[in-house]
Amino acid sequence: MPQMTLPIFPDDVVDINASIAVRKDKGMVVYFNGMMPVFSHDEDDIQSFQMITSQFCCNGVAKQAEIVRAFGVTDISVMRSVKRYRELGPAGFYAERKTRGAAVLTAEVIERAQELLDEDRGIPEVASELGLKRDTLSKAVRDGRLHRPKKRR
Repeated sequence: MPQMTLPIFPDDVVDINASIAVRKDKGMVVYFNGMMPVFSHDEDDIQSFQMITSQFCCNGVAKQAEIVRAFGVTDISVMRSVKRYRELGPAGFYAERKTRGAAVLTAEVIERAQELLDEDRGIPEVASELGLKRDTLSKAVRDGRLHRPKKRR
């Protein structure tokens, strides 16, 4: 996974374009339209930064290239944020990340699978009995989470 480039917030007022400027003051980042502040967030709040800059781009207030130049972030990160804003709106930046579901090979399933493997059953047979995919069990054997008994000669 590539490393995210953090935005660089200047201490002085920096123009993003002719109508939008930004200033960092005491850990807070404030965005101005002319002399009027339009949004502020904590300096460490990346989600709010991504949301407001994406909103500026989607509303036509700023161009993506202007955001890249003003904050020193990568163009792909701005494009991804704009895409998220268009698809999910502002709430998309604050929603919990999607994670994988529960693991299939729980401790109980591994224990039962090992018992069946110890009875000299094959991986396909054990997988079908436990309702698992053969590849899942094969991977567990390769990783060392399960072991097959040594064949007697």
